[in-house]
Amino acid sequence: MFGPFVHRIDPVLLEIGGVYLWFYGLSYSLGFTSIFLWFRRVRRKFGFTIGAVYSLTIYIALGVVIGGRLLEVFLYEWNYYSRHLLQIPATWLGGMSTHGVLLGVVVAGSLFCRLHGIRILALGDELAIPGSYLMGMGRIGNFIDGQIVGSVTSVWWGVQFPDASGFRHPVVLYDGAKNFLILGLLLWLRRSNRATGLLTAHFIFWYGFLRIFIDLFREYPTTLFGIATGQAFNILMTVAGGFMIVWFSRRRNEKEVRSSTQYQEDKPRALWLKRSVLVGLALISLTLPSDWTQDIPARYGKRHLGMQYSWIYPHLEGNIPEKQ
Repeated sequence: MFGPFVHRIDPVLLEIGGVYLWFYGLSYSLGFTSIFLWFRRVRRKFGFTIGAVYSLTIYIALGVVIGGRLLEVFLYEWNYYSRHLLQIPATWLGGMSTHGVLLGVVVAGSLFCRLHGIRILALGDELAIPGSYLMGMGRIGNFIDGQIVGSVTSVWWGVQFPDASGFRHPVVLYDGAKNFLILGLLLWLRRSNRATGLLTAHFIFWYGFLRIFIDLFREYPTTLFGIATGQAFNILMTVAGGFMIVWFSRRRNEKEVRSSTQYQEDKPRALWLKRSVLVGLALISLTLPSDWTQDIPARYGKRHLGMQYSWIYPHLEGNIPEKQ
């Protein structure tokens, strides 16, 4: 007989000299790696050199980290950050928004396309595939992190999380499964001669639509327009994605998607610089610990009694305050 699961997974992957590396952060690093490997595979479609693939991946990685951080700070946790302004750049203290990650990818991808003469929808069709993988791995990281919990339940697969009362729906596993299902759908759709932009449209629609139902089992701490903040974004994505599916389904497929930029092979020194920047971003991402800033180290400190981050912020001796 199966029964409810008691969450005892340590979210810390490794500690090096007071720097904590997290399974949640590892999901970002693996996601960036998947983006690089995918575009290296399809680079001839866009006329990319290896150096251009590195550049694109760096743009996307920066968009993910910056977008996820800023939306978390200003939309979800401004009551906290307005009193702790110096912690805004401290991603290693926790605080990333999934919808902010998506928005950051759109902004970074649009900027790259504008600078290099690429149609954003053509790039989006390819980016949606490793993007789905990144989002799915991120949810596995969230589960190991033990921080995002669902509503109280009596189902046999319920999970007792370290800092939540009762057994809860593992909503992040539901969401992760949804993202991997979208990945499979996109790979299947990609095999047919679809109009440019249609894969992007399907990603946006199915991500938002399916998450509406998943988030019914989640407890949100904030609201937007009178409904849970995440649900507001889910509804907007569903409407926008549905409109895009109808619009692009009626268009002819445009074959030419190559960049108007004539790429030259990078000199070895320039290529090594780009490689070093990308590796650095992947390593920095390993220090990303959670969705809410105020969980670090107030909550994880219960499992790691010496956890503190005074090596950067001396005033953070001890625990950060609990959620307000």
